[in-house]
Amino acid sequence: MEGMSERAYAAHSGLSRGAVQKARKNGRLVLFADGSINAAASDARRGAMTDPDQQMRSRGGSGSGDGAVSGPGDSTSYLKARTALTVYQAQERQLSIQRKKGVLVDRARAETLVFRLARQERDTWVTWPTRVAALMAAQLSADMEKASGVPVTIETAILQRVLETHVREQLDALADLRVSLG
Repeated sequence: MEGMSERAYAAHSGLSRGAVQKARKNGRLVLFADGSINAAASDARRGAMTDPDQQMRSRGGSGSGDGAVSGPGDSTSYLKARTALTVYQAQERQLSIQRKKGVLVDRARAETLVFRLARQERDTWVTWPTRVAALMAAQLSADMEKASGVPVTIETAILQRVLETHVREQLDALADLRVSLG
């Protein structure tokens, strides 16, 4: 026999005999003509063909427990990258679900809607004194006449100017408010 048996190669590589049989079946081992395993060539082929994460699990290791520094060819860097990718994909799926449920909205659209709402509110308040000045003047005149017994007339234009002044002061104060969505 030129090379190793499955059992001997399992002991050499730190794998179970079943893992060696599976590697042989999947073509990850280099065999001599007599069917025995070429250990050096098989180690190289397995290293090139096997996922580093799978190799680490098959040896029973956790990746970072040996105190070695992670480098570009080290399986721990692969594990970290794979974990980061998995976490990123999970977060992306969660955001997609939240968008579909309506929990999450597009920031630019939300800012546009808030601006539009504030503009509509402002426009409503700017036109309010014109709409209510005549009604308020008539009601105040009637209430004062009822209370004093003397006919009183409140000019609609004067009341409208007073209301407009106070509404604009209030709107100026509200103009300093800023909505922060981030």
